[in-house]
Amino acid sequence: MEPKTTSNARRALLRATLLGGAGSSALFAQSKLAQAKMEWTPKKQSAGGPIRSGHLLFLSGIGGWYPERRPKAGDIKEQTSDALTIMKESLAKAGSSLENVLKVQVAIVDPEKNWDAMNDTYNTFFTKDRPVRSYFGTTGFRRPGQLLQIDCIAYVD
Repeated sequence: MEPKTTSNARRALLRATLLGGAGSSALFAQSKLAQAKMEWTPKKQSAGGPIRSGHLLFLSGIGGWYPERRPKAGDIKEQTSDALTIMKESLAKAGSSLENVLKVQVAIVDPEKNWDAMNDTYNTFFTKDRPVRSYFGTTGFRRPGQLLQIDCIAYVD
């Protein structure tokens, strides 16, 4: 629920606007004062991998293959599993989990060929209350052999 002053200031500003701006300068000042009291500025901080702002965690650029984790690139199922395992570990370090993921974005090489296998593996990590998801196809990544990259937004209490 909004503080009463902000609610009143917004009503007054709307009334002034509808009446052709009568008394709008005083109302504008009152509105700016109320807005300053409610203004939210994100405080960005590292959370051991993800970036945290308020109750949100942002993870980006989780690749499907890292040579230091696995010598060969592997197929799309292996890469999806690796990327989602890294996501799960990063979220856990930040005090969250896969159950708290709100949105996932997947960049995938050759989606016509790789989508079904990626999706099968993805669904083993997100079994219920799945997050919203978007994807786009790409021709490749900086590391030859990498088949996907995943980003996500999650929440933490």
